[in-house]
Amino acid sequence: MKRIGDIAVGLWSGLGPRFLPFADAATAEVPLSRLLRLSLFQISAGMAIVMLNGTLNRVMIVELGVSGALVAAMVSLPIVFAPLRALIGYRSDVHRSALGWRRVPYIWMGTMLQFGGFAILPFALLVLSGDGHGPAVFGKLGAAFAFLLIGAGLHTSQTAGLALATDLTPQHLRPRVVAFMYVMLLIGMFASALAFGALLADFGPVKLIQVVQGAALVTFVLNSIAMWKQEARNPAATDLAEPAPPFRNSWRTFAKAGRTRRTLAAVGLGTAAFSMQDILLEPYGGEVLHLTVGATTVLTAILAIGTLAGFALAARALSRGFDCHRLSGFGAVIGLFAFSAVIFSAPLASPLLLRIGTLLIGLGGGLFAVGTMTAVMELSQDGNSGIALGAWGAVQATTAGLAISLGAIVRDVGSALAVSGYLGDGLSDAAIGYLVVYHIEIGLLFVTLAAVGPLVNAGHADKAARAKFGLSEFPA
Repeated sequence: MKRIGDIAVGLWSGLGPRFLPFADAATAEVPLSRLLRLSLFQISAGMAIVMLNGTLNRVMIVELGVSGALVAAMVSLPIVFAPLRALIGYRSDVHRSALGWRRVPYIWMGTMLQFGGFAILPFALLVLSGDGHGPAVFGKLGAAFAFLLIGAGLHTSQTAGLALATDLTPQHLRPRVVAFMYVMLLIGMFASALAFGALLADFGPVKLIQVVQGAALVTFVLNSIAMWKQEARNPAATDLAEPAPPFRNSWRTFAKAGRTRRTLAAVGLGTAAFSMQDILLEPYGGEVLHLTVGATTVLTAILAIGTLAGFALAARALSRGFDCHRLSGFGAVIGLFAFSAVIFSAPLASPLLLRIGTLLIGLGGGLFAVGTMTAVMELSQDGNSGIALGAWGAVQATTAGLAISLGAIVRDVGSALAVSGYLGDGLSDAAIGYLVVYHIEIGLLFVTLAAVGPLVNAGHADKAARAKFGLSEFPA
Protein backbone atom coordinates (compact mmCIF):
# COMPACT_ATOMS: atom_id res chain seq x y z
CA MET A 1 0.00 0.00 0.00
CA LYS A 2 2.86 2.39 0.82
CA ARG A 3 4.46 1.78 -2.59
CA ILE A 4 1.17 2.41 -4.40
CA GLY A 5 0.63 5.54 -2.32
CA ASP A 6 4.13 6.83 -3.10
CA ILE A 7 3.58 6.31 -6.83
CA ALA A 8 0.18 8.03 -6.76
CA VAL A 9 1.47 10.99 -4.76
CA GLY A 10 4.50 11.29 -7.02
CA LEU A 11 2.30 11.59 -10.09
CA TRP A 12 -0.13 13.90 -8.29
CA SER A 13 2.64 16.15 -7.00
CA GLY A 14 4.23 16.22 -10.44
CA LEU A 15 1.76 18.90 -11.42
CA GLY A 16 4.02 21.33 -9.61
CA PRO A 17 3.06 24.04 -7.13
CA ARG A 18 2.97 26.65 -9.88
CA PHE A 19 -0.09 24.89 -11.33
CA LEU A 20 -1.70 24.71 -7.88
CA PRO A 21 -2.54 28.21 -6.61
CA PHE A 22 -3.69 26.67 -3.33
CA ALA A 23 -0.25 25.23 -2.56
CA ASP A 24 0.17 27.80 0.23
CA ALA A 25 -2.28 25.75 2.30
CA ALA A 26 0.58 23.35 3.02
CA THR A 27 2.72 23.63 6.14
CA ALA A 28 5.92 22.05 7.40
CA GLU A 29 3.83 19.63 9.49
CA VAL A 30 1.41 18.85 6.64
CA PRO A 31 3.34 19.20 3.35
CA LEU A 32 1.67 19.54 -0.02
CA SER A 33 2.31 15.90 -0.89
CA ARG A 34 0.34 14.79 2.15
CA LEU A 35 -2.53 17.16 1.39
CA LEU A 36 -2.64 15.93 -2.19
CA ARG A 37 -2.77 12.33 -1.03
CA LEU A 38 -5.54 13.09 1.46
CA SER A 39 -7.49 14.90 -1.26
CA LEU A 40 -7.88 11.64 -3.21
CA PHE A 41 -11.09 10.90 -1.31
CA GLN A 42 -12.54 14.02 -2.96
CA ILE A 43 -11.48 12.73 -6.37
CA SER A 44 -13.48 9.55 -5.79
CA ALA A 45 -16.42 11.64 -4.53
CA GLY A 46 -16.35 13.71 -7.71
CA MET A 47 -16.30 10.52 -9.74
CA ALA A 48 -19.37 9.23 -7.91
CA ILE A 49 -21.26 12.49 -8.49
CA VAL A 50 -20.54 12.42 -12.22
CA MET A 51 -21.48 8.76 -12.45
CA LEU A 52 -24.85 9.24 -10.71
CA ASN A 53 -25.90 12.69 -11.92
CA GLY A 54 -24.40 12.56 -15.39
CA THR A 55 -23.56 9.22 -16.95
CA LEU A 56 -26.21 6.98 -15.40
CA ASN A 57 -28.83 9.72 -15.51
CA ARG A 58 -28.61 9.89 -19.31
CA VAL A 59 -28.01 6.15 -19.91
CA MET A 60 -30.94 4.96 -17.83
CA ILE A 61 -33.35 7.36 -19.57
CA VAL A 62 -32.11 7.14 -23.16
CA GLU A 63 -30.47 3.72 -23.62
CA LEU A 64 -32.34 1.67 -20.98
CA GLY A 65 -35.74 3.34 -21.37
CA VAL A 66 -36.35 4.01 -17.66
CA SER A 67 -38.90 6.75 -17.01
CA GLY A 68 -37.45 10.19 -16.34
CA ALA A 69 -39.47 10.58 -13.14
CA LEU A 70 -38.08 7.34 -11.74
CA VAL A 71 -34.51 8.24 -12.66
CA ALA A 72 -34.95 11.69 -11.10
CA ALA A 73 -36.16 10.03 -7.90
CA MET A 74 -33.11 7.73 -7.89
CA VAL A 75 -30.69 10.58 -8.50
CA SER A 76 -32.25 12.52 -5.62
CA LEU A 77 -31.85 9.61 -3.17
CA PRO A 78 -28.32 10.66 -2.08
CA ILE A 79 -29.78 13.96 -0.86
CA VAL A 80 -31.68 11.95 1.77
CA PHE A 81 -28.42 11.59 3.70
CA ALA A 82 -27.34 15.23 3.36
CA PRO A 83 -29.16 16.37 6.53
CA LEU A 84 -27.37 13.62 8.46
CA ARG A 85 -23.92 15.08 7.81
CA ALA A 86 -24.01 17.00 11.10
CA LEU A 87 -24.70 13.76 12.97
CA ILE A 88 -21.95 11.96 11.02
CA GLY A 89 -19.51 14.74 11.87
CA TYR A 90 -20.49 14.59 15.52
CA ARG A 91 -19.98 10.82 15.62
CA SER A 92 -16.50 11.22 14.15
CA ASP A 93 -15.73 13.90 16.77
CA VAL A 94 -16.58 11.62 19.71
CA HIS A 95 -15.86 8.16 18.26
CA ARG A 96 -14.52 5.64 20.78
CA SER A 97 -12.03 3.15 19.35
CA ALA A 98 -9.47 0.78 20.84
CA LEU A 99 -7.26 1.61 17.85
CA GLY A 100 -7.17 5.30 18.74
CA TRP A 101 -8.78 6.59 15.53
CA ARG A 102 -11.77 8.94 15.23
CA ARG A 103 -11.97 9.94 11.56
CA VAL A 104 -10.48 6.93 9.73
CA PRO A 105 -13.26 4.47 10.71
CA TYR A 106 -15.86 6.77 9.17
CA ILE A 107 -13.85 7.37 6.01
CA TRP A 108 -13.49 3.59 5.73
CA MET A 109 -17.19 3.05 6.38
CA GLY A 110 -18.09 5.58 3.70
CA THR A 111 -15.66 3.93 1.29
CA MET A 112 -17.25 0.53 1.84
CA LEU A 113 -20.74 1.96 1.31
CA GLN A 114 -19.67 3.58 -1.96
CA PHE A 115 -17.92 0.40 -3.05
CA GLY A 116 -20.98 -1.68 -2.15
CA GLY A 117 -23.28 0.59 -4.13
CA PHE A 118 -21.08 0.42 -7.21
CA ALA A 119 -20.80 -3.37 -6.76
CA ILE A 120 -24.60 -3.83 -6.72
CA LEU A 121 -25.28 -1.40 -9.56
CA PRO A 122 -24.02 -3.60 -12.47
CA PHE A 123 -26.43 -6.40 -11.59
CA ALA A 124 -29.31 -3.93 -11.44
CA LEU A 125 -28.29 -2.51 -14.83
CA LEU A 126 -28.16 -6.04 -16.29
CA VAL A 127 -31.77 -6.62 -15.31
CA LEU A 128 -32.82 -3.18 -16.58
CA SER A 129 -31.12 -3.77 -19.94
CA GLY A 130 -33.02 -7.02 -20.48
CA ASP A 131 -29.87 -9.15 -20.56
CA GLY A 132 -30.44 -10.54 -17.08
CA HIS A 133 -33.11 -12.76 -15.56
CA GLY A 134 -36.09 -11.66 -13.54
CA PRO A 135 -38.70 -8.88 -13.64
CA ALA A 136 -37.51 -5.38 -14.48
CA VAL A 137 -38.88 -4.13 -11.16
CA PHE A 138 -36.00 -5.90 -9.38
CA GLY A 139 -33.56 -3.99 -11.53
CA LYS A 140 -35.22 -0.71 -10.56
CA LEU A 141 -35.21 -1.60 -6.87
CA GLY A 142 -31.59 -2.71 -7.05
CA ALA A 143 -30.54 0.48 -8.81
CA ALA A 144 -32.37 2.61 -6.24
CA PHE A 145 -30.68 0.74 -3.39
CA ALA A 146 -27.28 1.16 -5.06
CA PHE A 147 -27.85 4.90 -5.47
CA LEU A 148 -28.80 5.09 -1.79
CA LEU A 149 -25.64 3.27 -0.68
CA ILE A 150 -23.40 5.44 -2.85
CA GLY A 151 -25.01 8.59 -1.50
CA ALA A 152 -24.64 7.44 2.11
CA GLY A 153 -21.00 6.55 1.54
CA LEU A 154 -20.31 9.82 -0.24
CA HIS A 155 -21.64 11.97 2.60
CA THR A 156 -19.95 9.85 5.28
CA SER A 157 -16.46 9.80 3.75
CA GLN A 158 -16.63 13.47 2.76
CA THR A 159 -17.67 14.68 6.20
CA ALA A 160 -15.07 12.62 8.07
CA GLY A 161 -12.38 13.35 5.49
CA LEU A 162 -12.88 17.11 5.68
CA ALA A 163 -12.87 16.93 9.48
CA LEU A 164 -9.58 15.01 9.35
CA ALA A 165 -8.12 17.67 7.05
CA THR A 166 -8.99 20.38 9.58
CA ASP A 167 -7.54 18.29 12.43
CA LEU A 168 -4.21 18.06 10.63
CA THR A 169 -3.80 21.79 9.97
CA PRO A 170 -3.39 24.89 12.16
CA GLN A 171 -6.46 26.96 12.98
CA HIS A 172 -5.53 29.85 10.67
CA LEU A 173 -5.15 27.56 7.63
CA ARG A 174 -8.23 25.41 8.08
CA PRO A 175 -10.53 27.34 5.73
CA ARG A 176 -7.83 27.20 3.06
CA VAL A 177 -7.37 23.45 3.42
CA VAL A 178 -11.09 22.69 3.36
CA ALA A 179 -11.48 24.88 0.28
CA PHE A 180 -8.51 23.13 -1.31
CA MET A 181 -10.32 19.83 -0.78
CA TYR A 182 -13.33 21.18 -2.65
CA VAL A 183 -11.12 22.22 -5.54
CA MET A 184 -10.05 18.58 -5.70
CA LEU A 185 -13.72 17.60 -5.83
CA LEU A 186 -14.17 19.78 -8.91
CA ILE A 187 -11.03 18.33 -10.49
CA GLY A 188 -12.34 14.84 -9.81
CA MET A 189 -15.65 15.68 -11.46
CA PHE A 190 -13.95 17.18 -14.51
CA ALA A 191 -11.49 14.30 -14.96
CA SER A 192 -14.18 11.67 -14.41
CA ALA A 193 -16.49 13.28 -16.96
CA LEU A 194 -13.73 13.15 -19.57
CA ALA A 195 -12.81 9.57 -18.66
CA PHE A 196 -16.39 8.27 -18.69
CA GLY A 197 -17.05 10.05 -21.98
CA ALA A 198 -14.02 8.42 -23.60
CA LEU A 199 -14.70 4.96 -22.18
CA LEU A 200 -18.37 4.98 -23.19
CA ALA A 201 -17.91 6.51 -26.64
CA ASP A 202 -18.64 3.04 -28.06
CA PHE A 203 -21.59 2.38 -25.76
CA GLY A 204 -22.83 -1.06 -24.86
CA PRO A 205 -24.44 -2.60 -21.77
CA VAL A 206 -21.35 -4.70 -21.05
CA LYS A 207 -19.08 -1.67 -21.46
CA LEU A 208 -21.24 0.31 -19.02
CA ILE A 209 -21.05 -2.49 -16.46
CA GLN A 210 -17.28 -2.61 -16.83
CA VAL A 211 -17.03 1.13 -16.27
CA VAL A 212 -19.19 0.93 -13.13
CA GLN A 213 -17.10 -1.96 -11.80
CA GLY A 214 -13.97 0.05 -12.53
CA ALA A 215 -15.42 2.99 -10.59
CA ALA A 216 -15.91 0.68 -7.59
CA LEU A 217 -12.28 -0.44 -7.72
CA VAL A 218 -10.94 3.09 -8.22
CA THR A 219 -13.01 4.32 -5.26
CA PHE A 220 -11.55 1.64 -3.00
CA VAL A 221 -7.96 2.27 -4.13
CA LEU A 222 -8.09 6.08 -4.00
CA ASN A 223 -9.75 6.25 -0.59
CA SER A 224 -7.39 3.65 0.85
CA ILE A 225 -4.39 5.68 -0.33
CA ALA A 226 -6.00 8.88 0.97
CA MET A 227 -6.42 7.64 4.54
CA TRP A 228 -3.15 5.69 4.75
CA LYS A 229 -1.13 6.95 7.75
CA GLN A 230 -2.98 10.26 7.88
CA GLU A 231 -4.54 10.17 11.34
CA ALA A 232 -2.23 9.57 14.29
CA ARG A 233 -3.46 6.99 16.75
CA ASN A 234 -4.50 8.53 20.07
CA PRO A 235 -6.00 5.86 22.38
CA ALA A 236 -6.38 8.40 25.18
CA ALA A 237 -8.78 10.51 23.09
CA THR A 238 -10.82 7.47 22.06
CA ASP A 239 -10.77 5.56 25.33
CA LEU A 240 -13.68 3.11 25.41
CA ALA A 241 -14.12 3.77 29.13
CA GLU A 242 -14.82 7.46 28.50
CA PRO A 243 -18.51 8.04 27.70
CA ALA A 244 -19.17 10.04 24.55
CA PRO A 245 -21.09 13.28 25.12
CA PRO A 246 -24.64 13.19 23.74
CA PHE A 247 -25.27 14.82 20.39
CA ARG A 248 -27.49 17.39 22.08
CA ASN A 249 -24.63 18.53 24.32
CA SER A 250 -22.17 18.68 21.42
CA TRP A 251 -24.60 20.71 19.37
CA ARG A 252 -25.16 23.11 22.25
CA THR A 253 -21.39 23.57 22.55
CA PHE A 254 -21.16 24.23 18.83
CA ALA A 255 -24.05 26.70 18.97
CA LYS A 256 -23.09 28.46 22.21
CA ALA A 257 -21.59 31.45 20.40
CA GLY A 258 -25.14 32.55 19.66
CA ARG A 259 -24.59 33.03 15.92
CA THR A 260 -24.31 29.45 14.68
CA ARG A 261 -27.97 28.97 13.79
CA ARG A 262 -28.21 32.37 12.13
CA THR A 263 -25.02 31.71 10.15
CA LEU A 264 -26.29 28.34 8.95
CA ALA A 265 -29.67 29.89 8.12
CA ALA A 266 -27.88 32.50 6.03
CA VAL A 267 -25.88 29.78 4.28
CA GLY A 268 -29.07 27.90 3.42
CA LEU A 269 -31.01 30.94 2.24
CA GLY A 270 -28.19 32.30 0.12
CA THR A 271 -27.35 28.92 -1.34
CA ALA A 272 -30.98 28.41 -2.32
CA ALA A 273 -31.14 31.91 -3.82
CA PHE A 274 -28.13 31.37 -6.06
CA SER A 275 -28.94 27.71 -6.88
CA MET A 276 -32.54 27.81 -8.13
CA GLN A 277 -31.43 29.02 -11.56
CA ASP A 278 -28.61 26.47 -12.00
CA ILE A 279 -30.39 24.34 -14.59
CA LEU A 280 -32.57 27.15 -16.01
CA LEU A 281 -30.04 29.69 -17.22
CA GLU A 282 -29.20 28.08 -20.56
CA PRO A 283 -32.80 27.06 -21.36
CA TYR A 284 -33.85 30.64 -20.55
CA GLY A 285 -31.38 32.01 -23.06
CA GLY A 286 -32.47 29.55 -25.71
CA GLU A 287 -36.24 29.60 -25.25
CA VAL A 288 -36.77 33.25 -24.33
CA LEU A 289 -33.97 35.10 -26.12
CA HIS A 290 -33.63 32.52 -28.93
CA LEU A 291 -29.87 32.12 -28.50
CA THR A 292 -28.04 29.31 -30.28
CA VAL A 293 -26.66 26.28 -28.45
CA GLY A 294 -23.17 27.75 -28.71
CA ALA A 295 -24.34 31.09 -27.34
CA THR A 296 -26.08 29.52 -24.36
CA THR A 297 -23.02 27.37 -23.64
CA VAL A 298 -21.01 30.58 -23.42
CA LEU A 299 -23.30 31.64 -20.56
CA THR A 300 -21.86 28.86 -18.42
CA ALA A 301 -18.35 30.08 -19.16
CA ILE A 302 -19.38 33.65 -18.27
CA LEU A 303 -20.84 32.38 -14.99
CA ALA A 304 -17.53 30.66 -14.20
CA ILE A 305 -15.57 33.83 -15.01
CA GLY A 306 -17.80 35.84 -12.68
CA THR A 307 -17.32 33.28 -9.92
CA LEU A 308 -13.55 33.42 -10.30
CA ALA A 309 -13.72 37.21 -10.14
CA GLY A 310 -15.71 36.85 -6.91
CA PHE A 311 -13.00 34.60 -5.47
CA ALA A 312 -10.31 37.12 -6.42
CA LEU A 313 -12.15 40.05 -4.83
CA ALA A 314 -12.84 37.98 -1.72
CA ALA A 315 -9.15 37.12 -1.53
CA ARG A 316 -8.16 40.79 -1.56
CA ALA A 317 -10.84 41.82 0.92
CA LEU A 318 -10.40 39.06 3.50
CA SER A 319 -6.61 39.21 3.40
CA ARG A 320 -6.98 42.83 4.54
CA GLY A 321 -9.22 41.90 7.46
CA PHE A 322 -12.59 42.56 5.83
CA ASP A 323 -15.52 41.08 7.75
CA CYS A 324 -16.60 37.78 6.17
CA HIS A 325 -20.29 38.38 6.94
CA ARG A 326 -20.20 41.81 5.36
CA LEU A 327 -18.57 40.23 2.31
CA SER A 328 -21.43 37.71 2.14
CA GLY A 329 -23.90 40.59 2.28
CA PHE A 330 -22.18 42.35 -0.61
CA GLY A 331 -22.45 39.12 -2.58
CA ALA A 332 -26.18 38.99 -1.94
CA VAL A 333 -26.60 42.64 -2.98
CA ILE A 334 -24.77 41.98 -6.24
CA GLY A 335 -27.11 39.02 -6.74
CA LEU A 336 -30.10 41.39 -6.55
CA PHE A 337 -28.74 43.44 -9.46
CA ALA A 338 -27.77 40.26 -11.30
CA PHE A 339 -31.22 38.67 -11.28
CA SER A 340 -32.83 42.01 -12.10
CA ALA A 341 -30.64 42.24 -15.20
CA VAL A 342 -31.60 38.71 -16.23
CA ILE A 343 -35.30 39.53 -15.77
CA PHE A 344 -35.15 42.73 -17.84
CA SER A 345 -33.22 40.99 -20.61
CA ALA A 346 -36.49 39.28 -21.69
CA PRO A 347 -38.74 42.31 -22.34
CA LEU A 348 -35.78 44.23 -23.79
CA ALA A 349 -34.73 41.23 -25.91
CA SER A 350 -31.15 41.96 -24.91
CA PRO A 351 -28.65 39.07 -24.93
CA LEU A 352 -26.02 41.53 -23.69
CA LEU A 353 -28.04 42.28 -20.57
CA LEU A 354 -28.44 38.54 -19.97
CA ARG A 355 -24.68 38.08 -20.22
CA ILE A 356 -24.08 40.95 -17.79
CA GLY A 357 -26.58 39.45 -15.37
CA THR A 358 -24.94 36.04 -15.68
CA LEU A 359 -21.52 37.54 -14.93
CA LEU A 360 -22.93 39.27 -11.85
CA ILE A 361 -24.60 36.06 -10.65
CA GLY A 362 -21.18 34.39 -10.67
CA LEU A 363 -19.56 37.38 -8.97
CA GLY A 364 -22.18 37.61 -6.22
CA GLY A 365 -22.29 33.86 -5.72
CA GLY A 366 -18.50 33.71 -5.42
CA LEU A 367 -18.39 36.47 -2.81
CA PHE A 368 -21.26 34.92 -0.85
CA ALA A 369 -19.79 31.41 -0.92
CA VAL A 370 -16.32 32.50 0.22
CA GLY A 371 -17.74 34.74 2.95
CA THR A 372 -20.07 32.13 4.41
CA MET A 373 -17.47 29.41 4.17
CA THR A 374 -15.05 31.50 6.22
CA ALA A 375 -17.80 32.30 8.73
CA VAL A 376 -18.68 28.65 9.28
CA MET A 377 -15.04 27.64 9.64
CA GLU A 378 -14.62 30.28 12.33
CA LEU A 379 -17.30 28.45 14.34
CA SER A 380 -15.14 25.31 14.47
CA GLN A 381 -13.23 25.06 17.74
CA ASP A 382 -12.36 22.75 20.63
CA GLY A 383 -12.27 19.62 18.47
CA ASN A 384 -15.76 20.00 17.01
CA SER A 385 -14.63 20.45 13.41
CA GLY A 386 -16.61 17.38 12.41
CA ILE A 387 -19.96 18.72 13.58
CA ALA A 388 -19.19 22.19 12.17
CA LEU A 389 -18.26 20.91 8.73
CA GLY A 390 -21.09 18.41 8.84
CA ALA A 391 -23.62 21.12 9.62
CA TRP A 392 -22.24 23.29 6.82
CA GLY A 393 -22.29 20.42 4.33
CA ALA A 394 -25.77 19.36 5.39
CA VAL A 395 -27.24 22.85 4.97
CA GLN A 396 -25.45 23.55 1.71
CA ALA A 397 -26.13 20.23 0.00
CA THR A 398 -29.73 19.97 1.14
CA THR A 399 -30.76 23.51 0.24
CA ALA A 400 -28.97 23.43 -3.11
CA GLY A 401 -30.63 20.16 -4.11
CA LEU A 402 -34.06 21.25 -2.98
CA ALA A 403 -33.70 24.69 -4.58
CA ILE A 404 -32.70 23.25 -7.95
CA SER A 405 -35.64 20.85 -7.89
CA LEU A 406 -38.04 23.56 -6.74
CA GLY A 407 -36.79 25.93 -9.43
CA ALA A 408 -37.52 23.40 -12.16
CA ILE A 409 -41.00 22.68 -10.76
CA VAL A 410 -41.88 26.37 -10.41
CA ARG A 411 -40.70 27.06 -13.93
CA ASP A 412 -42.80 24.21 -15.38
CA VAL A 413 -45.91 25.15 -13.44
CA GLY A 414 -45.55 28.87 -14.10
CA SER A 415 -45.03 28.41 -17.83
CA ALA A 416 -47.94 25.98 -18.09
CA LEU A 417 -50.30 28.38 -16.31
CA ALA A 418 -49.13 31.31 -18.44
CA VAL A 419 -49.47 29.52 -21.77
CA SER A 420 -52.89 28.16 -20.76
CA GLY A 421 -54.11 31.72 -20.11
CA TYR A 422 -54.82 31.27 -16.40
CA LEU A 423 -52.65 34.29 -15.55
CA GLY A 424 -54.34 36.66 -18.00
CA ASP A 425 -53.45 38.05 -21.40
CA GLY A 426 -50.55 40.12 -20.10
CA LEU A 427 -48.82 37.06 -18.62
CA SER A 428 -49.29 34.51 -21.37
CA ASP A 429 -45.68 34.11 -22.46
CA ALA A 430 -43.62 30.96 -21.82
CA ALA A 431 -40.95 33.17 -20.23
CA ILE A 432 -43.22 33.75 -17.21
CA GLY A 433 -42.16 30.49 -15.59
CA TYR A 434 -38.50 31.53 -15.66
CA LEU A 435 -39.29 35.03 -14.43
CA VAL A 436 -41.22 33.68 -11.46
CA VAL A 437 -38.14 31.71 -10.42
CA TYR A 438 -35.89 34.75 -10.72
CA HIS A 439 -38.30 36.86 -8.65
CA ILE A 440 -38.33 34.18 -5.96
CA GLU A 441 -34.54 34.25 -5.93
CA ILE A 442 -34.59 38.02 -5.45
CA GLY A 443 -36.96 37.57 -2.53
CA LEU A 444 -34.66 34.95 -0.99
CA LEU A 445 -31.70 37.29 -1.32
CA PHE A 446 -33.55 39.97 0.65
CA VAL A 447 -34.26 37.42 3.37
CA THR A 448 -30.59 36.39 3.26
CA LEU A 449 -29.54 40.00 3.85
CA ALA A 450 -31.87 40.14 6.84
CA ALA A 451 -30.19 37.03 8.24
CA VAL A 452 -26.62 38.21 7.56
CA GLY A 453 -27.06 41.79 8.82
CA PRO A 454 -26.86 41.12 12.59
CA LEU A 455 -23.81 38.89 12.04
CA VAL A 456 -21.64 41.69 10.68
CA ASN A 457 -18.71 42.25 13.02
CA ALA A 458 -20.29 39.90 15.62
CA GLY A 459 -17.74 37.89 17.48
CA HIS A 460 -14.78 39.35 15.57
CA ALA A 461 -13.11 41.56 18.13
CA ASP A 462 -9.74 40.12 17.29
CA LYS A 463 -9.58 40.65 13.55
CA ALA A 464 -5.92 39.87 13.43
CA ALA A 465 -6.73 36.26 14.26
CA ARG A 466 -9.05 35.86 11.29
CA ALA A 467 -7.86 33.28 8.76
CA LYS A 468 -6.46 34.61 5.51
CA PHE A 469 -8.57 33.61 2.54
CA GLY A 470 -7.03 33.83 -0.91
CA LEU A 471 -7.96 33.01 -4.49
CA SER A 472 -6.93 29.47 -3.69
CA GLU A 473 -9.95 29.12 -1.40
CA PHE A 474 -12.46 27.86 -3.96
CA PRO A 475 -15.59 26.81 -2.04
CA ALA A 476 -17.89 24.00 -3.01
